[in-house]
Amino acid sequence: MKTTITREQAWDLLTEYNKDDFHLEHATIVENVMGYFAKELGYEEEEDFWRIVGLLHDLDFEQYPEEHCIKSQEIMRERGLDEEIIHATASHGYDITVDIKPEHEMEKVLYAIDELTGLIGAVAVMRPSKSVQDLELKSVKKKYKNSKFAAGCSREVIERGAEMLGWELDDLIERTINALRTFQM
Repeated sequence: MKTTITREQAWDLLTEYNKDDFHLEHATIVENVMGYFAKELGYEEEEDFWRIVGLLHDLDFEQYPEEHCIKSQEIMRERGLDEEIIHATASHGYDITVDIKPEHEMEKVLYAIDELTGLIGAVAVMRPSKSVQDLELKSVKKKYKNSKFAAGCSREVIERGAEMLGWELDDLIERTINALRTFQM
């Protein structure tokens, strides 16, 4: 999988539809985590593709929350983006807003880590260090069990993503923490 859109072009498209700092930060976090997993899982040659998918996955969310993962397909097709990017970004809305199932390992990773990065980030900012650098699995698990904490982060989606990947939930959380440690949040 290779992309015909550059990172700069993807950023320009993202910022055309997203202005809120929270959404832009989330997009770059997911972009970086996707890059980490591309390398970790042996897809180094596809890292740019994985990153672009991570960056653009919520393209339509800010302006079209009721059409999330639907409107983005239309926008991307109008701009001539690869169908692989369109499918990959839309698949993270599987069984939520679309019936496009994650098929490639990259799509399953996106599905699993999208909500999880938000939850881990929420745990991190509650810590004295405000960092993932000293964050441990047990701290995330403790907050994970409290459904009122970061209530917008679907535990069901996270668990379904781990299952799609064939990973234990603890493994997914630990690996995602490690991914987040590789760059500044």
